[in-house]
Amino acid sequence: MDAFTAGILQRIRTAEQDLHRALESGDDFLAEVEQSELDDLRRLAAEHGIELMPAAPRTAA
Repeated sequence: MDAFTAGILQRIRTAEQDLHRALESGDDFLAEVEQSELDDLRRLAAEHGIELMPAAPRTAA
């Protein structure tokens, strides 16, 4: 695995964790920000042929 792929995967894991924490705390604004970041990272990964596990469905806060 190259550094770019490893970096994207790490950033996705971090964004998923941050989104989960935002949802748990009820911070709707932060959850939207984190979801946008996660969507952008997943799009970037797809554009570069990086395979990801299917995204877990997002639950409403």
